Amino acid sequence: MKVKDCMCGLVCCVTGDTSITDVAKLMEKNHIGSIPVCNDGREIIGFVTDRDIVIRAISKGIDSNNTKVSDIMSTQILKTTPDSRIEEAQEVMSINQVRRLPVIENNRVVGILTMGDLANNNDIGSHTVGQVVENICECNSRSRNCM
Repeated sequence: MKVKDCMCGLVCCVTGDTSITDVAKLMEKNHIGSIPVCNDGREIIGFVTDRDIVIRAISKGIDSNNTKVSDIMSTQILKTTPDSRIEEAQEVMSINQVRRLPVIENNRVVGILTMGDLANNNDIGSHTVGQVVENICECNSRSRNCM
């Protein structure tokens, strides 16, 4: 099975000039947790998640109304292609502990592959999806300080 058989092809994108608040509102409106940041040609230049907003903006007291998403987005983007095998994408997700991968074709965003897409696909075994989730959620050597 290929990524294009499983991915979501409806993708919201924003530009780097979009405010963090507007990105969060777009996430809420569309029930999504990540958005590619693209230039005018829909070429990906960054990726922002709901976690990025919390960790890189809210926890630091940044004014999300007046701060551009380009100030908090990730620029080291893990990605896949529509013709990649699902197993390859799952491996990238597992190794890098990410829940979402932008799908890129001809340098443009054409979809997103998420853990939900994998879990909702009957052709992918539940054991396989469970293993990916376990790898993504695995506690690494970083200490955790909880309140």
